[in-house]
Amino acid sequence: MKIIKNVRLGIVLLAQAAVVGPCLAQQDWQPDRTVLPIRLPARQTYTELDARKATPAKPVMEIQAPSGAPNIVIILLDDMGFGVTETFGGPIPMPTLDKLAHNGLMYTRFHTCALCAPTRVALLSGYNHHSNNMGSITETSTSFPGNNAIRPQTITPIAEVLRQNGYSTAQFGKCHEVPTWHISDAGPQDQWPTRSGFEKFYGFFGGETNQWTPEIYDGVTKIEVPEDPDYHFTADMTDKAIEWVRYLHSVKPDKPFFLYFAPGATHAPHHVPKEWIEKNKGKFDEGWDVMRQTTLQRMIDLGIAAPNTQLPPKPSFIKDWDQLTPDEKKLFARQMEVYAGFAEHTDYEAGRLITAIEELGVIDNTLIIYIAGDNGNSAEGQSNGMFNEMTYMNSVIETVPEMLELMDEWGSPSTYPHMAAGWAIALDAPFSWAKQVASDFGGSRTGMVISWSARIKAKKELRTQFGHVIDIAPTIYEITNIPAPRVVNGIEQDPIEGISLAYTFDNPTAPEKHTLQYFECFGNRAVYEDGWLARTIHKVPWSNIPLAKLEEDKWELYNTQEDFSLSKDLAASNPDKLLSMQGSFMTEAAKYHVLPIDDRLLERLNAKLVGRPVVMEGRNSMYLSEGMMGLGPDIFINLMNTSYLIKAHVEIPTDGNGVIVCQGGRFGGISFYLKEGKPSFTYNYLGLSSTTITSTESLGPGTYELTYDFTYDGGGLGKGGTGCISINGQKVAEERLEKTEPNVFSGTGNDLADVGTDNGTRVADYGSVIKFNGKIIELTIEVRK
Repeated sequence: MKIIKNVRLGIVLLAQAAVVGPCLAQQDWQPDRTVLPIRLPARQTYTELDARKATPAKPVMEIQAPSGAPNIVIILLDDMGFGVTETFGGPIPMPTLDKLAHNGLMYTRFHTCALCAPTRVALLSGYNHHSNNMGSITETSTSFPGNNAIRPQTITPIAEVLRQNGYSTAQFGKCHEVPTWHISDAGPQDQWPTRSGFEKFYGFFGGETNQWTPEIYDGVTKIEVPEDPDYHFTADMTDKAIEWVRYLHSVKPDKPFFLYFAPGATHAPHHVPKEWIEKNKGKFDEGWDVMRQTTLQRMIDLGIAAPNTQLPPKPSFIKDWDQLTPDEKKLFARQMEVYAGFAEHTDYEAGRLITAIEELGVIDNTLIIYIAGDNGNSAEGQSNGMFNEMTYMNSVIETVPEMLELMDEWGSPSTYPHMAAGWAIALDAPFSWAKQVASDFGGSRTGMVISWSARIKAKKELRTQFGHVIDIAPTIYEITNIPAPRVVNGIEQDPIEGISLAYTFDNPTAPEKHTLQYFECFGNRAVYEDGWLARTIHKVPWSNIPLAKLEEDKWELYNTQEDFSLSKDLAASNPDKLLSMQGSFMTEAAKYHVLPIDDRLLERLNAKLVGRPVVMEGRNSMYLSEGMMGLGPDIFINLMNTSYLIKAHVEIPTDGNGVIVCQGGRFGGISFYLKEGKPSFTYNYLGLSSTTITSTESLGPGTYELTYDFTYDGGGLGKGGTGCISINGQKVAEERLEKTEPNVFSGTGNDLADVGTDNGTRVADYGSVIKFNGKIIELTIEVRK
């Protein structure tokens, strides 16, 4: 009799296992973890008709992690220099980091890529940032290999490797690894966290967000922030991370987890509850010059820096504190108080997560890697800082007197602030430079602590071996007994580029294994080789103009084993060594897709100029529908420096109210809406001034065609124009706008474009109704050049 196999839903998980052979039980089968997906044993075949007479199989229904594999928690803070935390000699107490250090190892020569997105892709893969095609941030990606922001198929993120090897995986917080033109429901979503190995994602996309009103995704679904006056994103994401860990422990307590905890703090805007600010009142009145000196002395006292370490000079752009006016000192000290509170608050929230893991009784076999910064502190706040960071993005300068009037609000929901660059240099002590400057340890070095009670017995011991973010993934692979995959989805993988740090766990004097590493960001470039650093400072973070042509850059040479702070340039006395290391840089740069070097910045914001995809490319109109929310600048139609027409076919009830379409928020934006039945349009210029055009006619119930027609003056960027509102073709209001924002209303992490509502901060005063209470039948926006 011929037997026909009937594959039931209950064993559909085994459908990929097509190899003919006997069915093996879980305990008898050894997976080949070098090839993903892991190939399961072949299903057993039967000739018996009656299931009651057959012996049930014991198939492999779920891949399990290797025996004893630990839980893994990576905590990655944002924009925090080596000289920030008390743990590593800085001025800001961070008890959670310190607690972990007392139960583990402190890495004093650990490095990042000096910029957000590059560091994150390197951390999450074990490959250099250019190998990941993330030579800079996603917003400045180009069409060149090494810089196009598209992850190669030959690189698989560690979250995906761990997931396919039996781990539960989750990411909470900032995700700056997704190309900007991919951040919409239209996709592609290949690089979204939930397509990159994380089964759970709760966070925001892009470089920064408003901590009070972020644009949050839960998985691939955009969600609204609760209307809670005490809401803060760092606390929210911590709550969600704790819920996730507790759920896992309840349902599958024996299954290990990988949790990536990446707050948007302490990246600008610096937002923190006021009580965290006030506890720092007066602490920084001595200024940034004294801070640099005291930080270095504490590092010497802790054994982090050698007793003979000297402070290199700070950049000439940074004024001496004692040369500032009393008003400047008052304002700048307040900015630092806010930043310090932001850092302490973030560490506190990380501590809540660690406490929750302790309460579950699984902390001993949990590897915790706490990286206090994805790059150095940001000097992008320019010389004076700013109350609203969007002013800088639109080339508007805020003055000290203007900011001083708003000083008491600094860090609150009414602000979008950054601090003066002098603090960044002080918080990157004992080095000279800051974020973006990959060729200086002020841009790349960060404090890291590793704690794992079940395996690491040392208590607050220093580790001085050179390390880099690409070393984290191979460390995890080694300690979990999970290999970096050789083949994934039939595609051969590139050899892993980092080197495991596990060799340092038990031996503080173990010879350094990571002996060669390049650095590059916007033309700032260096190479580390056997304790030496050859580097060039090509571009400073507060200017868009390079210091020299690439081929004319001045190179410097340092012996980092003897000169911790990079204060003694040995290029003149050792030219042969410098020449050799310049050759090493070029070799590494060619190998890892660093070439050609691209030092452009403002030009790279122009997608068309650098070959970056644009969703609206070749289109001058966009059809929108109700429910579309969170459309970023690379998704929404560009209304900057041009004429445009918004046409809305709507059905409204009695007392029509609410937003039809908006872009931006409190700190700059536009909105077309109804208020008390009157069609209105508001242009909010950087939160500094606002122009509202309102119909004199209040509409009753019915169907209407409402238009807002803006005619741009032309003649350059940020010019004015005339806006008029029409109802069913009849003009009902008209007014001039004297100026407009030339560049952006917001970044990609908050205050994006919405239809039928205004999420995030509000562009205008809508009264009590924000969501449109009628029906948007049709909505189009047309750009007229």
